[in-house]
Amino acid sequence: MNKNTFTAVKLGKGEIKVYDFGGVRLHAYKTNDFIDNEVFIVEKDGKAVVIESPCFFDNIGELTDYLKDFEVEGILVAYHGAGGEFLPDVPKYATRNAADYSENGGGKALIDSFAGAFGDIFDKSVHRITNIIGEGKITVGGIDFVIKQTGEAFDVEIPEINAVYTHMLGHDCHSIVAGADHADAVIAQLKDYIAKGYDLILTSHYTPEDLKDAQTKIRYLENLKAIASKCGNADEFKTEVQKQYPNYSGENYLDMTAGFFFA
Repeated sequence: MNKNTFTAVKLGKGEIKVYDFGGVRLHAYKTNDFIDNEVFIVEKDGKAVVIESPCFFDNIGELTDYLKDFEVEGILVAYHGAGGEFLPDVPKYATRNAADYSENGGGKALIDSFAGAFGDIFDKSVHRITNIIGEGKITVGGIDFVIKQTGEAFDVEIPEINAVYTHMLGHDCHSIVAGADHADAVIAQLKDYIAKGYDLILTSHYTPEDLKDAQTKIRYLENLKAIASKCGNADEFKTEVQKQYPNYSGENYLDMTAGFFFA
């Protein structure tokens, strides 16, 4: 599946890219919210499973309306635990570490920060997890998923469409890199994706990407480490990265990365 082969559906605020795999369709919802969230719906035989959740109330209403003719069988809540008002009666699936991340850990700290920044337009309520899952294959709504636990939450392989979901990629934008060791871990993960030959890589903050994008990100991460090794402080590092990647978005993520490399 080519990442550019889709049908576009324009909504009031966000937009949907629909990828048709024959028996299965993928609906990629670009929220156009303040933190560039993406939500994914895997549809088969009229049933659907949602991966992640919108967290601004206008997006919650918009996506709920879009899904009104779907039989939503479950939501996989990985890295984005906010938005608990979204489909509150649908079963919510998460690993134990993902639930803890959103309820008490770093995810909860982010939710509190966003709530302070955005106020009443942001749904700070955390999804109530009804089904704790482990690593390996699970079947929801007749669709197989393969769960891989990560340090914070979990990634999801979707074999029927040869795709994988992870938190961040973004081939032409900055992302949060928590130092050289984290960069190496992401590089290893992306090389694994390339070796497995996924058609699409789905992430929480970007439209569907492909293996060429993964290779681009690997080069960026390798260069990020090289730049850091030659800089003496966070400001110097950030200036050099901006110089070399002038058209990259995600300046707020670069700030966080600089803080990690020069704690």
